[in-house]
Amino acid sequence: MAGSYNRITLVGNLTRDPEIRYLSSGSGVTKFALAVNRKTKQGDETMFIDVVAWDKLGEICNTYLKKGMSVLVEGRLSIRNYDDKEGVKRKAVEVVASDMQMLDSKRSGGANGEFGGAPAATRGASVGADFDQEAMDDEIPF
Repeated sequence: MAGSYNRITLVGNLTRDPEIRYLSSGSGVTKFALAVNRKTKQGDETMFIDVVAWDKLGEICNTYLKKGMSVLVEGRLSIRNYDDKEGVKRKAVEVVASDMQMLDSKRSGGANGEFGGAPAATRGASVGADFDQEAMDDEIPF
C-alpha cells in the first residue's frame, strides 16, 4: 500500500482581516479566509477557503496580513467534525497553514519583497513537530 500525502498550496486574496484568539493553554490560533479564483468554461469560479495558523505563524499572519492582500499559503487539509450549540453535527473544512508568503510586492515598503517590515516568507515559523493538533481541536474557539 502506498503512503499518504496531505499537502495543499493556495494563492488568493484575504476576504477579511485575520482574527487571533488564545486558548487556555496559551497557544495562539489565527483564522482568516482566502478567495481563490479559477477560470472555467462557464466563467470565473471563486472558492472561499478557511485557513488556520497556529502559534508563531498565526501571530505573524495576524500582524501583517490585511483584507484584500494577495498571499500564498502552504499547509494541509483538515476536516473535523463538531457539534454546534444546538447539538447538530457539523463538519469544518480548513487548511492548517505551515507556511505563508505575502505576494503584494507592489505595495511593499521594504526591500526583498518585505511588506512594511514583515518577513517575505515565514517558513520555519510553523508549529513544531511535537505539536498535538488533535488535542487542540477541542479547544478551538471559532
